[in-house]
Amino acid sequence: MRLFWLSFISLISLAVAKQIPLVDGVIGGVPNANSNIKTETVSSAAVTPGKLRFVEDSGVCETTPGVGQASGYGDIASDKSLFFWFFESRNDPDNDPLALWFNGGPGSSSMIGLFQELGPCRITNDSRSVTPNEFAWNNEANTIFIDQPVSVGFSHGDTSGIHGSQDAAVDVWTFMQVFLSDPRFAKYANNTLAIWTESYGGHYGPVFAAHFLSQNAAIEDGTVSGIKLNLKVLGIGDGLTDPLLQYPGYLEYAAKNPYHPLVSDSVIARAERAWSQSGGCKSLITECYSGGVDSVCSRAQSFCNNNILSPLAGDWDVYYVPTRDPDPYPPSFTNYLNSVASQIGAETTYRGSSSAIYSNFAQIGDWMRNSRPDLETVINAGVRTIIYDGDADYILNFNGVEAMVDGLQTQFTDLYRSQEFASFDVRGQSAGIFKNAGTFSYLRFFGAGHEVPAYKWGTLSRGEAAAQMFNQIMKDESISST
Repeated sequence: MRLFWLSFISLISLAVAKQIPLVDGVIGGVPNANSNIKTETVSSAAVTPGKLRFVEDSGVCETTPGVGQASGYGDIASDKSLFFWFFESRNDPDNDPLALWFNGGPGSSSMIGLFQELGPCRITNDSRSVTPNEFAWNNEANTIFIDQPVSVGFSHGDTSGIHGSQDAAVDVWTFMQVFLSDPRFAKYANNTLAIWTESYGGHYGPVFAAHFLSQNAAIEDGTVSGIKLNLKVLGIGDGLTDPLLQYPGYLEYAAKNPYHPLVSDSVIARAERAWSQSGGCKSLITECYSGGVDSVCSRAQSFCNNNILSPLAGDWDVYYVPTRDPDPYPPSFTNYLNSVASQIGAETTYRGSSSAIYSNFAQIGDWMRNSRPDLETVINAGVRTIIYDGDADYILNFNGVEAMVDGLQTQFTDLYRSQEFASFDVRGQSAGIFKNAGTFSYLRFFGAGHEVPAYKWGTLSRGEAAAQMFNQIMKDESISST
């Protein structure tokens, strides 16, 4: 059950339910710079830069009576069209906040989040149909799932100018200008805006949010014209933000986690040497941070993922370690999505992952660049921020994420460090542990894999605990038990 999309099938593969490609058998590896990876472009006479093209109320996925939806394209340039799928809030769409959702990769489609995690519908286990999601995040928020960067999912266009998270941020900002300029959606411009993301979203979230804030400041100064984005919330699940702090987490998690060891002591010992040796992973990431040279950062990604991330996974599914690789859950939705493509205004065959984008990012080593300074900027700007993860996820495990959180230098650092973990209760059941400090929160979910809203715990329903988190944060509340 694997999806391959590239010129050479042996080069990059992505399991349909997953977000991080395999490159020649290495999780998160670096493709050969000379590989002939091609991207698909679509010639459409209908493309109009600066405008939206969409269909409304297709009847696909969201079937709640009276709840609107729209899907189609934001033409951000003559050769760049980003696919989006918007769902009204089931509660009070005119006044409820607007939440943007981005999956990771880099190069993975946000339809993953829609159909496997938090959208109005879920793909069934047989991958043939969808069922309503009781705990969809549009219960109390308007939601937009955006396929980005260009060439991801149903999006199409020229990828040559997109080589990292900052380039992606520019395009997402432009998309939001187009979206909020459209008469159908302009009414949401003053509503609370939130960015939610996961996995490579540990880069996307901080970089996008910081770019939004800087553009808002430029609009205030009169140096940029546009619509200010009312960013109030940032949520990052199982994210890669600060590799230097997070990579030792692979060593810790592989040896000891809530489920079982992943590999033998000898494999862990080899990975420990690869981390600390002269010219090894730690020194390469440090050099990447200090100089930012593309070749150094790319070499750091290649070395660390070849010698630490990949071998320490053993035979277990890196996204949900209680099962052996590959875990068939969450199920594939690709065939179903292509079957309804014409109904939702899609213009291409769906691609779960863009090899062109992944390759572009890998060549500059964007993976190993530190997004923590941007995250600190966003937190210090007063944006309510939550970092969360699932304790069954190896690929971005809680050891590494918590090390990154502990390393944050913000206005709430001292308060956060003084807190003890508290139980996150959902309907009286402990579903995780959390800390709050000012407008910052951290939450570790029990029993959840990489895609936290896809999982259940105890007698709770699938996605119920994640929905409680989402709704509290979107109401500008700290995390609390119920």
